[in-house]
Amino acid sequence: MYMDVIADFLTRIRNSSLAKHKLIEVPYSKIKKEIVCVLLESGYILGYKIEKNEKVIKIALKYYKEKISVIHKIIRISKPGLRKYCKYKNIPRVLNGLGIAIISTSSGIITDKQARKKKVGGEILCYVY
Repeated sequence: MYMDVIADFLTRIRNSSLAKHKLIEVPYSKIKKEIVCVLLESGYILGYKIEKNEKVIKIALKYYKEKISVIHKIIRISKPGLRKYCKYKNIPRVLNGLGIAIISTSSGIITDKQARKKKVGGEILCYVY
């Protein structure tokens, strides 16, 4: 059993992008599906498919021409031992707006820009750039 399923999920994405894999499979959960949706909307992955019978999410990673991954870094911020929350006025900007922070709010899992627009705060799950 994994203690922190989100950290395991992000580590699988990070390791697969460094190994230049095109497809990865991760165990299904609702929070992982929402994070994948945010990554797709932000342009960090090509697509995903949910296999209900096998209970996995298949993710197609995105690369530039010379096999350079679009995801340079993906960092877990809020951990089970130390949760990180912020109000909408204090939401951090990742690389001065070039990256995204994925935030779990009462409106669902959204990016930092959407949270500022909706004026909601929440738990900072990870940074992606």
